Amino acid sequence: MKSITMRNNPLFMRNSFPGVGKWGIPSLKKQTIDLQDIRLIACSDIKRNDNDTNRQCGVHHFVDDYRFEGTYYRPEKHWEKYAQYRFVLTPDFSLYAEMDMWLQLANVAKNRWVGAYWQSKGLSVIPTISWSTSASFDFCFDGVEQNAIVAVGMIGCKKNRSGFMRGYVAMLEKLKPATIICFGDPFPEMEGNIIAVDYRASRKVVR
Repeated sequence: MKSITMRNNPLFMRNSFPGVGKWGIPSLKKQTIDLQDIRLIACSDIKRNDNDTNRQCGVHHFVDDYRFEGTYYRPEKHWEKYAQYRFVLTPDFSLYAEMDMWLQLANVAKNRWVGAYWQSKGLSVIPTISWSTSASFDFCFDGVEQNAIVAVGMIGCKKNRSGFMRGYVAMLEKLKPATIICFGDPFPEMEGNIIAVDYRASRKVVR
């Protein structure tokens, strides 16, 4: 009986949203979002019934994974808290070169699944794109439409600038993003319609 119940539970099966690519990674819908005067707030700083100033921010997840794992494992308990903000970036589940590839694949799928779930609840969602080595290019851009708004994080990228740029160029070729929200200072060689956001300012929360 438990098996039948689980197989009919979309939150267990994670099969509510159409998938794309070789791995069937959930697909996000391209959305039009007002990008004037962008301000971001860390997911670790949000709270229920936040004030009007903070609600005008978008929410980012460029923090340690443990701070936002609940967005995937307990999505029904978190989405309403996120819904009060201007928009949300999908959770930046880590992709490290030393990770086994199956875990990197799973983290990309979790990123997209949460985004699709939020969109199904009416939230404005911007996909966060990350990558590790060139082997991750086989799946790390899946589930994102071309010419969409995307976000990338620069924290830690200076330690492997050449590796970051290989992934960045591959992202431009694959996704052709309309706008790139860059969390941190972009490298001078980064092309595209970039909107840079100071990561230090994102932690100055009004309370």
